[in-house]
Amino acid sequence: MSRVIRREVLDDGFIMSPKNDFVFKLLFGDVKNKDLLIELLNAILKMPQDELEDIELINTELLREFAEDRKGILDVRAKTKDGEHIDIEIQVLYTEYMAERTLFYWSKMYNGQIKSGDTYDKLKKCITINIVDFKCIEINKLHTSFHITEDETNKKLTDVLEIHYLELPKLFDDNIPKDEDEPIIQWMMFLQARNKEAFEMLAEKNEKIRKAYNILEVISKDDKARAAYESREADLHDQMTRLKSAKEEGIKEGLKEATIKNAKNFLIMGLDVEMVAKGTGLSVEEVQKIKKELN
Repeated sequence: MSRVIRREVLDDGFIMSPKNDFVFKLLFGDVKNKDLLIELLNAILKMPQDELEDIELINTELLREFAEDRKGILDVRAKTKDGEHIDIEIQVLYTEYMAERTLFYWSKMYNGQIKSGDTYDKLKKCITINIVDFKCIEINKLHTSFHITEDETNKKLTDVLEIHYLELPKLFDDNIPKDEDEPIIQWMMFLQARNKEAFEMLAEKNEKIRKAYNILEVISKDDKARAAYESREADLHDQMTRLKSAKEEGIKEGLKEATIKNAKNFLIMGLDVEMVAKGTGLSVEEVQKIKKELN
């Protein structure tokens, strides 16, 4: 006998943030919404329409009734009719080595195409798209793309590697030109939107964003989706707190090291222990210990 699953519909005006990676996957990683993914990819990659029409979604694991594993695969993977691989990831937490991280995951996608004994001609182009909620590229552009090129002539060595960055905070940089009629800008504004007024304004301009917003409203009222969303938000908040604590601890350690270095220099110059303690804020005992290490 099958069990009917009843879900509570919550109608309190709450709207999930589409830049939450769980929500992003629900919007763009579901076969039912493939037209939204195609529209987003067209805006970013500017590929011919026919190349994306038969796009195949690869990793839809999360969408098995909002999988219990909170650390599920949250990027969106797709393959074009020509066999090219595309990976889209939204990243809200600052990552110091973003370029290295991007290349690492790109290489896994590229290497994963062939197995032992296969020839290199089976390797197809791999495109990585990083949508990030922090600045990571020192170029005055919202959207940057990279390939492997020769240093002087800029001739491409190969077209198999293509990496894109969309930096959401740059939307608010007045020094960066932006045309709000461009689809790529509209999608970035949609991901960054925080209230109904902003969503509705964008929905008026872009038919596919209207559909995305309608879906967003529906899943925002679903109690199970809401629970998964809040769980993911809590995970992200915990990670952010740990990163902040580690940074603060690193600053403290750096200051401590600088103080000890100053104390050593003062002792080498011949200042007495008490004077060094007063000048650095270290205790007399700490300065005496440093002095012993110097002898």
